[in-house]
Amino acid sequence: MSSLSADNTISLVLRDHLFIPAQLEVPANRKLRLVIDNQDMTAEEFDSFDLNREKVLFPRRKSVIYIGPLSPGEYRFFGEFSPNTAQGLIIAKESRDAS
Repeated sequence: MSSLSADNTISLVLRDHLFIPAQLEVPANRKLRLVIDNQDMTAEEFDSFDLNREKVLFPRRKSVIYIGPLSPGEYRFFGEFSPNTAQGLIIAKESRDAS
């Protein structure tokens, strides 16, 4: 399970046009706050058809995207400006499956 803070925050880094970590495991059926730290010198756009979200990530800044509650399953996301490298996956698991 990805590191989830007490306020349901998950952290993600964008560096060298890559999302780190590229795979996040999160609890299903809970609203989450995704904080993305774009450490690149260029902008990127977080895009996910599965999550129905898109947001410009300004260079050298943090952005917040609220997601969920998510049903158990897999949700893909990518960087629209670097779709071949900036790719990721969120896996929502029931809490009994998350250990």
